[in-house]
Amino acid sequence: MTVSVAPRERKEAGRSQQEVAENRAELLLAWYDRHRRRLPWRAALGERADAYQVWLSEIMLQQTTVKAVGPYFEKFLARWSDVTALARASVDDVLRMWAGLGYYSRARNLHACAVAVARDYGGVFPDTEEGLRSLPGIGPYTAAAIAAIAFDRPTMPVDGNIERVTSRLFAVEEALPQAKPRIQELATTLLGPSRAGDSAQALMDLGATICTPKRPACALCPLNAGCAARALGTQEALPRKAPKKAGAQRRGAAFVVTRGDELLVRTRPDKGLLGGMTEVPGSDWRAGLEDAAALVQAPALKGLTRWHRKAGVVTHVFTHFPLELVVYTARTAAETRAPKGMRWVPIATLVDEALPNVMRKVIAHGLDI
Repeated sequence: MTVSVAPRERKEAGRSQQEVAENRAELLLAWYDRHRRRLPWRAALGERADAYQVWLSEIMLQQTTVKAVGPYFEKFLARWSDVTALARASVDDVLRMWAGLGYYSRARNLHACAVAVARDYGGVFPDTEEGLRSLPGIGPYTAAAIAAIAFDRPTMPVDGNIERVTSRLFAVEEALPQAKPRIQELATTLLGPSRAGDSAQALMDLGATICTPKRPACALCPLNAGCAARALGTQEALPRKAPKKAGAQRRGAAFVVTRGDELLVRTRPDKGLLGGMTEVPGSDWRAGLEDAAALVQAPALKGLTRWHRKAGVVTHVFTHFPLELVVYTARTAAETRAPKGMRWVPIATLVDEALPNVMRKVIAHGLDI
């Protein structure tokens, strides 16, 4: 079978690897200068990025969409304009502001990192990957992203968008996560001699707007001439991913107790899932947990003898397992004291509590709101 080759592809094929890499970097930056996304945390063209804003956005964007992060980023920035201000905040305040964004260990690490930068670096982020990686909550990717975008260090942070663009451009057939080192190596070849941060953000934008998971707009891509997956017609199949093992479903019970216009809540332990967040009392979450076993773990309240089981269940999906909660409700007398480790809070002020999404669902279901 004869495969026709477009003029641009023939021109690229005749160049050395270094020339091809340099040309791709130039094409990528030229495209970015015309089509860059406007994001709340992104510096204007020609301006230097603010390390605090880059760091804050990168932590928020971990496993979360740009659309979801935007309002939270602006809310945080309005409350804490720099890392020193954030360091002075309490962990509880940070958790309350973070509520609803998920993956709450990020919020605790965010505060710990701010404290470390303020205490150990005088409120100025270190400008090297090594220095950044020494801070709480900053791993290899985040360190590379801050170093490149805020300090123009010649490094390539590989997020999901860059992973997809690179695997298609070079037709990487090995499945993720095993292919990650190879993709990292190949993505680094797309760095130009300068503007490292723009090179990284250009690839991120390209993956988000053109080289999308489904139906990529290859005709509009500045790198389409040399895209190996496009030539093979395999772009939508890449990157290849090893099948995920779904966690076993867990079950439990949640107890929505009211005292007039107040709700009984408690704070989860600092460590572990949803650490430090506010919740209504509940049972353990276990696979195959029976209702009778869950009811044994209901809070002991003086004068309360009967629980009402709400129709239906509340479902929520965590990273490693799906959860199903049965909701029980009860009302208590005005003088009822909260059990040890619990407290009464006005229902009207629940918006100020650090409630994770699963608890917001439970409360809405239990209170019919």
